[in-house]
Amino acid sequence: MRRREFIKVAGGGLVLWPLAARAQQPAMPVIGFLHSASLGTYAPMVAAFRHGLSETAYDEGRNVAIEFRWAEGHYDRLPELAADLVRRQVSVIAALTADAAGAAKTATTSIPIVFETGNDPVTAGFVASLNRPRGNLTGVTTLTVLLGAKRLELLHELVPKAAVIGILVNPTNANAELSTKDLRAATDALGLQTYVQSASSERELDTAFTTLVQQGVGAIVIGSDPFFNSRGIQLAALAVRHRVPTMCPLREYAVAGGLMSYGTSLTDVYRQIGVYTGRILKGEKPADLPVIQPSKFEFVINLKTAKALGLDVSLQLLQRADEVIE
Repeated sequence: MRRREFIKVAGGGLVLWPLAARAQQPAMPVIGFLHSASLGTYAPMVAAFRHGLSETAYDEGRNVAIEFRWAEGHYDRLPELAADLVRRQVSVIAALTADAAGAAKTATTSIPIVFETGNDPVTAGFVASLNRPRGNLTGVTTLTVLLGAKRLELLHELVPKAAVIGILVNPTNANAELSTKDLRAATDALGLQTYVQSASSERELDTAFTTLVQQGVGAIVIGSDPFFNSRGIQLAALAVRHRVPTMCPLREYAVAGGLMSYGTSLTDVYRQIGVYTGRILKGEKPADLPVIQPSKFEFVINLKTAKALGLDVSLQLLQRADEVIE
């Protein structure tokens, strides 16, 4: 071989070697993100999820991809959306509501699933136990469905003369029956009456408030539901328009203008799910990751809304609040 030809071949090898090396690198893992609602109000939570991923050294676009699937409040779409993620052979599914988790669980027994649910995941059949999940699921439970008694207690303290309590639920939510049962038991214990009203669309929310007021409710407990979470501003406006106090499950409601909220931090929950998702991508198994339970609950009062409703919030209740919005 002539010297000039050897240099050319060697040079070609130097150029081609990095391309061959890149071709041998493993494909970027893909996370399937499945949610019952729409992005909108959940943008801060998605940012928290990404932050959790970054804590495990995963950054979207650099070394991991995310396929988002939003049901847009149509929970019946979740099974097909979950099946689509399975067909795409994602590495792990982050199922961010109880309904999404149920759909993902039905769709696959092999792909790891990290869920967020407001109910007891053992009772729901997601895991065998909180400490030893087994199977392919683990995640975070906010226990928000089981906090009805506490929410009612705080609401009753603010409006003790309210003898009839309205309960607003989304009948398409997997937790609707359990949430209603929990709240009925709590109102019975206080000697109060209840009136349950269902809503699963924007228009039905307007009708639901009108009906509840016509039934003479003195206050309303908003059920825990992803669709309701995305309609915080509308719910707050309806409450003020009808001059009826409300208790809500998340801080985001109070920030949007709701009167009071009691529950765990949803942004922190999404961050924790991001961390678990990253740990699974690194090789850990869902069966070895205990279900995370909340250690702190936030009680928030919107004093501006209280004034708009003509309510006087006692100093004692204000002192119990973790945050007062003025």
